[in-house]
Amino acid sequence: MKTASLSGSPRESVGKKDANQLRENHRVPGVLYGGGEQKHFSVKELDISKLVINPDVFRIKLEMGGDSFDCVIQEVQFHPVTERIVHLDLLQTVPGKPVQVALPLRTTGTAAGVIDGGRMQMLFRRVPVRGLIDDLPEEIVIDVTELVIGDAKRVGDIEVPNCKVLLNDSNLLVAVKRTRAAMSAESEGEEEGEEGATPEEGAENEEKAE
Repeated sequence: MKTASLSGSPRESVGKKDANQLRENHRVPGVLYGGGEQKHFSVKELDISKLVINPDVFRIKLEMGGDSFDCVIQEVQFHPVTERIVHLDLLQTVPGKPVQVALPLRTTGTAAGVIDGGRMQMLFRRVPVRGLIDDLPEEIVIDVTELVIGDAKRVGDIEVPNCKVLLNDSNLLVAVKRTRAAMSAESEGEEEGEEGATPEEGAENEEKAE
């Protein structure tokens, strides 16, 4: 998993008024938990925004009050109108204790069904996984090269070593759907086959003519 550094400042007072003041100063209030006592802090809005909008998942080293904490983003709250980040929850990682993250799902190759006119559909952009922080990969990759129209890859088709995927094995991840263009091409092919007489049909027509 990729790593990133984040500089935080301990919050001297905790409350709605203090949180609003932080936001006015372009800082985001947050809570670090998972390592015992909760720690309240704030970070620069710009710094955390760069991590949140990034499609990757990061193992974060939070520097705060002279200490360093290994953690992951657990929850981000956004303003319903401005979509600015208004609150941040970080989960401190503890050796031997699993954490839950949503790993990016990416595909490799070009599906045979797409070449034939089908359309690739991604049912999940991220997949929830639980595992030790050192075992979590940067992403989950699916090879779709052999998928024809109507084929799909399910959760049961992937494997994340030493980690548990938190979805049912039957859940679809990616699928190749039939498009109108593909259906039209198939119909045209069927019509051409009907119009062209087969050798047997030709022979029968000759016999009748005699």
